[in-house]
Amino acid sequence: MKLYKTRSGFVIESQNQFYAVPVTDWDTLINRDDLHVYLQELITTATPGDDYQAWTQTGLLAPIGRQEVWASGVTYLRSRNARMEESKKSGGDNFYDRVYDAERPELFFKATAERVVDPGGNVRIRADSTWDVPEPELTLFISSSGKIVGYTCGNDMSSRSIEGENPLYLPQAKSYDGSAALGPCLYVPEVPITPETQIRLKIVRNEQAVFTNSIAINQMKRQHTELVEYLYRECSFPNGCYLMTGTGIVPGDDFTLRSGDEVSITIDGIGTLTNVVE
Repeated sequence: MKLYKTRSGFVIESQNQFYAVPVTDWDTLINRDDLHVYLQELITTATPGDDYQAWTQTGLLAPIGRQEVWASGVTYLRSRNARMEESKKSGGDNFYDRVYDAERPELFFKATAERVVDPGGNVRIRADSTWDVPEPELTLFISSSGKIVGYTCGNDMSSRSIEGENPLYLPQAKSYDGSAALGPCLYVPEVPITPETQIRLKIVRNEQAVFTNSIAINQMKRQHTELVEYLYRECSFPNGCYLMTGTGIVPGDDFTLRSGDEVSITIDGIGTLTNVVE
């Protein structure tokens, strides 16, 4: 089932029916190890209505409250190769090769909730960057106890020119106002998402598709539970946490985003997150 956060309230979608959620605090609602069971219980006493469908089409908010957003790097071979190429001139290319094969994954802080863009909102490219791409990522929602209970689409906006100058510039390349988007919902399945799940990226410029690609999440080198275990080793998240799991789709070195580009990220079972570049 899917859980939407809208300007009119919270809505559950189950079997093409929509139900208003009689809960007013988002963090209390989602930070549960038994979230799927709890949502099922909520809809047993609710009346479905077609008018709720309109809520999910207009006024959607990112499915985040007081959670932090973290991210994983170099979890796909394509990402490793792209990072090595962009950092070759600075001499930092071998770091990405080494982290791809290392026991410890790359994890970094991505965004506060205030820096996360809603579905349909404007993501940003830095004014001091010359080479920018979106990174479509399956994003985990993890409860405060460390259990993966949901999924959403994530857009990890990235400045390749800044990161390529020096790997130590990663925080500036990754974390800034409008650098992340989440949505369109929080997908809460009964069982973990299947390895065959496809992630698709489409970039439209002047009404023409200028980039399209897709990849299955089974191309990830690391397991989701492995990433979560490392993240929660020395960090606590009283409201739960979102973790972007890395990208296997990176446009070629001759491509950079422009203002006005429309970025759509579609993940099987979850839906499509669309944002426009400011």
